[in-house]
Amino acid sequence: MNAIIVLIILCEIGFWIFIAAGLLSRYVFKLPRLGMILLSTTPLIDLILLIATAYDLASGATATTAHAIAAIYIGISLAYGKSMIRWADQRFAYYIAKQGERPKKLYGKAHARKEVKGWLQHLLAYIIGAVLLLGVVYWIDNQNRTEALTNVLRIWSIVLGIDFLISFSYTLFPKKEKHTSS
Repeated sequence: MNAIIVLIILCEIGFWIFIAAGLLSRYVFKLPRLGMILLSTTPLIDLILLIATAYDLASGATATTAHAIAAIYIGISLAYGKSMIRWADQRFAYYIAKQGERPKKLYGKAHARKEVKGWLQHLLAYIIGAVLLLGVVYWIDNQNRTEALTNVLRIWSIVLGIDFLISFSYTLFPKKEKHTSS
């Protein structure tokens, strides 16, 4: 297995381990400062991945889909990281620590706003990832070594477009609450 793929998997696992450790520290062990430190170290995982990917490519490796996924991972982590931590924090507090309010399901305009916000986060992740991908393409300056990066960027552009259509469709066709019969 490609070393970059293994590193991406380890970074994803590490991301969730740091989140779980932060939440356990905060709610179970009643150590909010330690919990905040653990939660706030998750960007270091992105930095490790970025350095390893850059080193691999600088050493002459031909860019692969795994290298492109590293850029996507970094973009998603930076764009969604805070909201993913907030999502996990809310659910952990309610379901595990029995604190706080039950997470609410959204319908109508509130759901549509959430979907649009989610798409805007996707757009931010795309911009970050695209800048990284195009930066590497420019840096390496060899189309044969970077073809996988531009191919992934094309596919991601299509995915972003599809996500736009789905996310904004809720503005025209709001999600309705399901009524249960008694």
